[in-house]
Amino acid sequence: MGKIVGFVPKAELERLRLIREARAIYDSIFPPNDAAGELPDDTDGKGEVTRLEGPASSKENVTGR
Repeated sequence: MGKIVGFVPKAELERLRLIREARAIYDSIFPPNDAAGELPDDTDGKGEVTRLEGPASSKENVTGR
């Protein structure tokens, strides 16, 4: 009987719901920072093609001459 219940206007509940919905949409378009640095999984089995393990040999450095 000693509990105090605060009144929350309907407009405030709607505002909070809209904020949650907008944040979910924003996070689906712009993922949080912790996921931005991750590389996608290699699902095609070809391996990583963007990482070089050493300098290219002279045969690979063709300049068009």
